[in-house]
Amino acid sequence: MVAPVRHLRFPFGIALTGGTVAEEPDYDAYVRQLIRQVLLTARGERVCRPDFGAGLRRQVFAPLNDTSAALTRTLVYEALATWLGTLIRVEQVAVRAEAETLRVSVEYLVIARGERRLLDEDVVL
Repeated sequence: MVAPVRHLRFPFGIALTGGTVAEEPDYDAYVRQLIRQVLLTARGERVCRPDFGAGLRRQVFAPLNDTSAALTRTLVYEALATWLGTLIRVEQVAVRAEAETLRVSVEYLVIARGERRLLDEDVVL
């Protein structure tokens, strides 16, 4: 018998019952959490994986123009393809500059389920 796959909840925590590591029962929520981790982690922030992350927070001080939007789109696509390429396939990355914010949305395919999803919860920088 094959043991079920366990997905850790982010942020990391302890379950209220049993004192074990908290798990994420919803696979879609688990994948969204992983995407957010990749997008919001700065390169060099993780000691054992210095190349991990997209480093979007670094874009806070970049000018809001088409060049910054194109760079952000590239950072997001490359980071997600590198770190989550076995779980998702990035279909499209859209970056919009609105007033003082840069909004990022990601359309992706969940490989295990063959379902398309959109992360458009406004990752506001």
